[in-house]
Amino acid sequence: MKKFIVIYHAPMDAMKQMASMPPEAQAKGMEGWMVWAQKCGSNLVDLGTPLMGGQQMNPNGSSAPSEKNVAGYSILQAENMEQAKVLLQGHPHLGWNAACSIEIHEAMPLPGM
Repeated sequence: MKKFIVIYHAPMDAMKQMASMPPEAQAKGMEGWMVWAQKCGSNLVDLGTPLMGGQQMNPNGSSAPSEKNVAGYSILQAENMEQAKVLLQGHPHLGWNAACSIEIHEAMPLPGM
């Protein structure tokens, strides 16, 4: 099986709104994620976590706030990209905010390893 990195994108205002919600509302929002995780079964290697405050590091050592709107990640395993996309159909992240999106990247083996 191949591994796929799933990157969740959301606008900054939606991420701040989620972070300011009471714990009960946050838990309610996670219910759809738990249903999705159960649907994936052993294909879900790592549910991941929300991400905030990303920094872009530059070759000269400077850094700046990331403008990529990365909201979180998961790691899936699947036979191919098509199966990974099927596993992500109906994902609750896509219904959270109209500006939300999901990227899927196949993890390639390190050369020489």
